[in-house]
Amino acid sequence: MSLKIRLARGGAKKRPYYRIVVADSRSPRDGRFIEKIGSYNPMLPKDGQRVELDMEKVKAWIAKGAKPTDRVGRFIHQIEADAWKWEASNNPQKAEPGQKAKELAAEKAEKEADRKAAEEEAKAAAAAPAAEEAPAEEAPAAEAAAEEEKSE
Repeated sequence: MSLKIRLARGGAKKRPYYRIVVADSRSPRDGRFIEKIGSYNPMLPKDGQRVELDMEKVKAWIAKGAKPTDRVGRFIHQIEADAWKWEASNNPQKAEPGQKAKELAAEKAEKEADRKAAEEEAKAAAAAPAAEEAPAEEAPAAEAAAEEEKSE
């Protein structure tokens, strides 16, 4: 039987209140528990008494093999650091986008690259006839200048 020290939700809709209980890990969240060892009221201000724990009972249950959940472990560590060593969990894959989001990003990048390539081609095509016309316009002017020199 695996024991957990965890939160059991109570209170009304949108007014949560949690009991900190020792329960079998297989029992439902708000279901049967072995012992109530504290409470947590998130509606109170942070500087108030949001968390109440009987640290003697907590230490006794931890000695018997009960493991606190992440949130309860944080509460225990805040009240008495020696009772439980809490470490922030690290999940580097949590922030990574899912498969579908990666595919959509790849498609978007491909479309953007195609659009830029088309713009570059359009600019090059527009610049090429303009470049061909510019020397053609300069040629009659050069011919006119050459004719004036000959006539002098």
